[in-house]
Amino acid sequence: MKTVYLVGMCSLILLMGCKTETKKTEEATEPEKTVPELVADAHGFQNWKSVKEITFTFNVDRDSMHFERSWAWRPKLNEVTAISGQDTLIYNKGDMDSIAYKTNAGFINDRYWLLAPFNLMWDSKSYTFEHSADAKAPISGEQMQKLTIVYKNEGGYTPGDAYDLYFKDDHIIREWVYRKSNQEEPSLTASWEDYTDVGGLKLAQEYNRPEGGTKLYFTGLTVKKE
Repeated sequence: MKTVYLVGMCSLILLMGCKTETKKTEEATEPEKTVPELVADAHGFQNWKSVKEITFTFNVDRDSMHFERSWAWRPKLNEVTAISGQDTLIYNKGDMDSIAYKTNAGFINDRYWLLAPFNLMWDSKSYTFEHSADAKAPISGEQMQKLTIVYKNEGGYTPGDAYDLYFKDDHIIREWVYRKSNQEEPSLTASWEDYTDVGGLKLAQEYNRPEGGTKLYFTGLTVKKE
């Protein structure tokens, strides 16, 4: 009986040792972040969770024409205030009528320009992606990393569209290309400039196209945090 007891105790000690070692190994092994996650984090996505409200005005200057529309978004309430000229519309994104749905298409477009790095997280189940560690940026000609995302062909406002994002080792976007319906030729190419840090979010405020003649930029950018 003593021998059985000793063997049993030894087995128990070995088993406990194995469990402890397994736990340590599991704690030490954390999954590596994907490239989209690294890009989002470089732009401050980790601070988004405390954003109560963000306001911004989307501006486009083309020749002598100026266009603008302003937004106030309360993400935790899912509420959007749209201001265009003399018109103001407040709607909840979870309960939209036909007017709100049409207005929201403009909001999605403007928000995407401003918060594209964060959309990499919000839309993570809606696209596939490829990463190249060495690619030639389309405007500057510099060697950068390239992240291509292609949206699936169902749902959303622009299904099947593709974006090529160019950035250096800091994962801050410098240039991008939009390709409608994932066509090979670019539909739009622009540089990302005039970065600002507001509420812990690192956002570009100006986007310049190589052909000139059009200026796209943001003003009135504010962030309220909880």
